Amino acid sequence: MAKKAAVKENKVVNLSNAVGRRKTAVARVYLRSGNGKIVVNGRELDKYFVDALNVTTVTQPLTLLEVADKYDVVINVYGGGIKGQAEACRHGVARALVAEDASYKDALHKAGLMTRDPRMVERKKYGQKKARKRFQFSKR
Repeated sequence: MAKKAAVKENKVVNLSNAVGRRKTAVARVYLRSGNGKIVVNGRELDKYFVDALNVTTVTQPLTLLEVADKYDVVINVYGGGIKGQAEACRHGVARALVAEDASYKDALHKAGLMTRDPRMVERKKYGQKKARKRFQFSKR
């Protein structure tokens, strides 16, 4: 019995969690108290997103609120491309911060980080070459 109690004490506690989406990318974000470590799919942020622009995109909500060293973030992301994944992570981090503290919502909303970007690739229609491009029409 004592062994089970010891296991429960070591359990990691998430302060909040949220889902961020962009195009076909989906990011599940878990916010924990810590010192600013960000892990994406089991790897460090710099190792997963090699491009510095994508790294700043993911950390944008934390730096905007100046709480980057207050929380640890664990992200599971799949689908889409690298940029879509980075923006899905940003959306999820912003939502998780608001779930943790509702006073963050105004600043994040003014920066445009709470809005899900709805633009997606339009599907291909039957009888056409692509989504909007048609086959050449010949009357004779």
